[in-house]
Amino acid sequence: MESGEPILQRAIAAISQSDPITKLLEQVKLGRMKPTDAGLKAVTGSWLDTYRKTIESAGLTKQALRRLDPHPRVALLVECGVLTEAQQDVAALRISFDRAVATAPE
Repeated sequence: MESGEPILQRAIAAISQSDPITKLLEQVKLGRMKPTDAGLKAVTGSWLDTYRKTIESAGLTKQALRRLDPHPRVALLVECGVLTEAQQDVAALRISFDRAVATAPE
């Protein structure tokens, strides 16, 4: 059985690959891109889906999941107007994360 650190590193890499914070949020803050731009919405939707699938399938421990906690990143995107609390995929990510933490091994 594989140790937790390689699994965690692969999960971080998968999530980071489509992360709108590192790639596009600065453009929104500078006014070069609007929070409602279709391209930003597509990247953000893909990121939320990737994040959810990674959390659900990676076989991570509670400690590893705490390192991947999506709540701060989602809160930042909500604050900038890129996401809303009411979005279905935001709720789905939060539910998946909470469920994964509840069922993960120590």
